Amino acid sequence: MLFSYRSALRAGLVYLLASILWIQLSQQLLINFFDEPLTLSHWQVVRGYIWVSLTALVIFLLCARFARANSIQQPLQESRERLRQAAAVFDCTREGVLVTDVQGRIVHVNRAFIEITGYRREDVLGREPNMFKSGRHSASFYQHMFESLARCGEWSGEVWNRRKSGEIYPQWQTIRVIPDDLGHVTHCVAVFSDISAIKHSEHELTRLAHHDPLTGLPNRLLFTDRVEQALASAQLNKRGCGLLLLDLDHFKIINDSLGHTVGDQMLKAVGERLQSLFGHGVTLARLGGDEFAVLAENCPQVVQAAAMAQQIIDSLKEPFVFDAQQLFISASIGISLFPSDALSAEQLLRNADSALFKAKSAGREGYALYTEELTAHAQNRIEIANELRRALDQHELQVYYQPVHDLQTHHLVGVEALVRWQHPERGLVPPTDFIPIAERTGLIGDIDTWVLDQACRQMCQWLAEGKQLSFLAVNISSRLFSRHELYEQVAKVLHDTGLDPAKLELEVTESAVMDDPEGALEQLHRLRELGLRLAIDDFGTGYSSLLRLKRLPVQKLKIDQGFVAGLPWDEDDAAIARMVIALAQSMGMQVHAEGIEQAEQARFLLDHRCDLGQGYWFGRPMPATEIDWHRTPSIG
Repeated sequence: MLFSYRSALRAGLVYLLASILWIQLSQQLLINFFDEPLTLSHWQVVRGYIWVSLTALVIFLLCARFARANSIQQPLQESRERLRQAAAVFDCTREGVLVTDVQGRIVHVNRAFIEITGYRREDVLGREPNMFKSGRHSASFYQHMFESLARCGEWSGEVWNRRKSGEIYPQWQTIRVIPDDLGHVTHCVAVFSDISAIKHSEHELTRLAHHDPLTGLPNRLLFTDRVEQALASAQLNKRGCGLLLLDLDHFKIINDSLGHTVGDQMLKAVGERLQSLFGHGVTLARLGGDEFAVLAENCPQVVQAAAMAQQIIDSLKEPFVFDAQQLFISASIGISLFPSDALSAEQLLRNADSALFKAKSAGREGYALYTEELTAHAQNRIEIANELRRALDQHELQVYYQPVHDLQTHHLVGVEALVRWQHPERGLVPPTDFIPIAERTGLIGDIDTWVLDQACRQMCQWLAEGKQLSFLAVNISSRLFSRHELYEQVAKVLHDTGLDPAKLELEVTESAVMDDPEGALEQLHRLRELGLRLAIDDFGTGYSSLLRLKRLPVQKLKIDQGFVAGLPWDEDDAAIARMVIALAQSMGMQVHAEGIEQAEQARFLLDHRCDLGQGYWFGRPMPATEIDWHRTPSIG
């Protein structure tokens, strides 16, 4: 280790003083030793000591010089070390660095600069940075940059420059001036990073925020914005616009039976097929799920909108092929026009939705035009939905019971619980007016649970009075049936009311079972464990297969009243009724026919060995206190 300058001086001085003191001490010792004045020989000894002292002085001076040289060398080594570190950072940083002299010529660039721009060092040294200009910025942009450098000594911001390949790309750049000790600018340093990836990510986020990720079509947000722009332009140029809202019919069946992967492929294929139908001036969007929308910016007449709707319906009749499997899909379409039907984007969409609801209610695979009547219906549905929520709290709902008779004995053997609404102003509201609304708003689950509880309590009362009833039938909506807590709710009602589970029959629609076959199978088995009876309602109106049917733990099939209405004269209805009866009997199930209104219908069903009958011929739905327990209508 090298000595410091002060340490070397201190050591040399101590050595010199020690030598002088030693000479003086030696001289005194000689005088005392010889006890006489010093002679020449004595001084020869003294000269030796003087030589030693001179040697010490020389050593002192050499040490001082060495220490001084060392004290200068150490800062130089530290400076060189710092320069090496700075050079390493300069060359290894991922940001591009460019250094110019006072004349604005490039004097140095780092490795990152070469990688980002594509230029070599020899391409840029001695040239000015304006060689990278992209042409995207105005003169005022660069003027502001130079003013900031002159005023603050630095500038930061986004700038677009050009690579050697000619590609224009964005940078985030910081420029700083470097002054000397007197404050005069000697160099400028620009440090920049390539933000192309960030810009691309921002673009992708913007695209995803305005486009459907599955089909690539505009989403609801972008579509609404385009509708607003189109209406503003149409109003200015006095032209009409048309909006078509379309919903794929029974698309859920594809998802449930073939899986969501095939469902997604179907949605993409539908989007592509619809896109191929339209040209300039028409915007196609996917609003969510299986709902699409079409905006025609120049559609002044209803005839044009209707023709476009029919074109969509016809195009979807061609099969879609996935993995050599043909699939078919249809659509229902609602049409609303500007300015005859609506004056704003929100109102246009709302009116088209009302028309779509009308098209679906009319049987699907068709289109419907918006009318003022639909607005009244829509407002009425909203009012009913709000009042229905209140009805649950105000105990306005009632349970009516429709008798079920044994066709062989004509005796009343059971009842079906049906909900009715006694409105304080509207009177008795028909189920067809509020049940669909309850299903759309989600209130049907609460209504089903309430009906189940009330009906079970009434059944217990009847049994306590000695009424000979074999079963109480309660409908379970598809919404409640799809809930995992249905088992717990039914078990709780049975426990709270004390009803024998064997006396309770839950009716589940065929479509509810087919919505999720595997989940329905598990749900039905769990309910069957409670000891109650299960029935498939509206059999023949869904898409059930015999393979699934034989796996279901059900004890009864109910023939839908739509197949009973034409008996015994309609050959198709008669054939379907005979088929359902034969199928149920072959699988050991009871058969229960609904909607019997004439003796001839009852006779036909009895002749073909149908077990149970229900309908106006036997009795209308009525309050519990009005049931005629002794009525046995003659079938003839």
